[in-house]
Amino acid sequence: MRTLSTNRFKTLRHNERFLQFVRFCIIGTLSAATHYAIYFLLQLWIDLNVAYTAGYIISFVGNFYLTNYFTFRTRPSWGKFFGFACSHSLNYVLHIVLFNLFLWMGVHRLIAPPLVMLIAMLVQFSVLRIVFTWNRKKPEM
Repeated sequence: MRTLSTNRFKTLRHNERFLQFVRFCIIGTLSAATHYAIYFLLQLWIDLNVAYTAGYIISFVGNFYLTNYFTFRTRPSWGKFFGFACSHSLNYVLHIVLFNLFLWMGVHRLIAPPLVMLIAMLVQFSVLRIVFTWNRKKPEM
């Protein structure tokens, strides 16, 4: 039994797609924490949607660089930035729709963002994996 577990762990440890997902989750957690911290502070003084959007935009910048260097081990480029921005535009729409849906359903304004982020994370990984690995022949780092 132990050998089977050890072999599965070794297989996963060398599976680049799995490792990308793990790194994506780490960066996503940092980005989500940044987003939420900014939202948490701003929601005390300004409209909830504006606070949510400000947090999203600010976390976007760091997320782009960390996604390149750490998650997919690539170098930033204008093409990747454009693809990242396009995917995040779609992701933002998903975020704001889910955020307002949860608020409308009565979910507390401090609970709604983590629920939105969890759902959007799974969608975003799939889109970004395509953007950052499209036509990739060899590791760039």
